[in-house]
Amino acid sequence: MKIKDAINLHKGLTAAIIVGFMVTYQNFTLGPWVYLALHGSYGFLWLLKDRLYPDKQWEQVIPLGTGVFTFALLGLYWVPPFLLISRGTVPPLPLVAGAIALNILGIFLHFVSDAQKYYTLKYRAGLITEGLFARCRNTNYLGEVLIYLSFALLAQHWLPFVILALFISFVFVPNMLKKDQSLSRYPDFASYKARSGLLLPQLVGVTSATPDGIVPTEES
Repeated sequence: MKIKDAINLHKGLTAAIIVGFMVTYQNFTLGPWVYLALHGSYGFLWLLKDRLYPDKQWEQVIPLGTGVFTFALLGLYWVPPFLLISRGTVPPLPLVAGAIALNILGIFLHFVSDAQKYYTLKYRAGLITEGLFARCRNTNYLGEVLIYLSFALLAQHWLPFVILALFISFVFVPNMLKKDQSLSRYPDFASYKARSGLLLPQLVGVTSATPDGIVPTEES
């Protein structure tokens, strides 16, 4: 199996899992419905993205046991809806509005940057130093962090924040550093790294251009 099979199964089941929590605990208040709309649609968009512009890093073939472990690990992302729904907490409207805004921003950064990367590399290999990657080398990861941060806010519990911090520390950051190491073989990477942030955009600095005015592309 491919690693994306475990990931896609998790994403595809998310909406059903949330509905199951709502039915089990008979909680159909505002919070669960908002959470279902945000996390459920995110799972659908992920599957749509995989269909239209798949990420090659998830095409890796893995043993069945590794796939089961990956699926179980991703199951930690179902902790926020469980806490929200089972505890019956009602998130205040300003928090709901903030979580929705954060989620929309995360969705935009995550999916648009992945699309930029996919279609750029489809026609040209090298560094991507323009668009959503001009000031941040991992805009897609930044978007994903914002998405799960919005879910953690709705849960109104400390545990989802800990889970997100663990994923950032042991999954996201190692993958970003591995990507930097791979891209370091390009002569222009040092200057690009100096004017861009690893995860957060570097807003101070001057963007340089290539001599011919063409911005190179990026390889993940």
